[in-house]
Amino acid sequence: MPGTRKLGKTADQRKAMLRAMVTFLLENGRIETTVARAKEVRAMTEKYITIAKDNSLHNKRQALAFITKDDVVKKLFDEIAPSYADRNGGYTRIIKTGPRRGDAAEMAIIELVK
Repeated sequence: MPGTRKLGKTADQRKAMLRAMVTFLLENGRIETTVARAKEVRAMTEKYITIAKDNSLHNKRQALAFITKDDVVKKLFDEIAPSYADRNGGYTRIIKTGPRRGDAAEMAIIELVK
């Protein structure tokens, strides 16, 4: 269930961080972050890709309410979602990369599956 991890932030900070990370992931295709954050981003990203598979005005407005850039929403509906039309979930992949130097937080790369 998305949104069950607190990630050491208040609710508004957590929502803003997840919005930015989902936007960046959809824009660039991959990001590097901690494992806990990657799992939250995966849940939200897969939700919005599934929403975008049905290209309706209501779904576009739902995506625009969460994703922070208009051009990323356009890319989501025009390029990303149609490429996953025959796939039922599993749009992202998390690859663990080892501990981060400094605080030894477990790091991971999250990317869109081709």
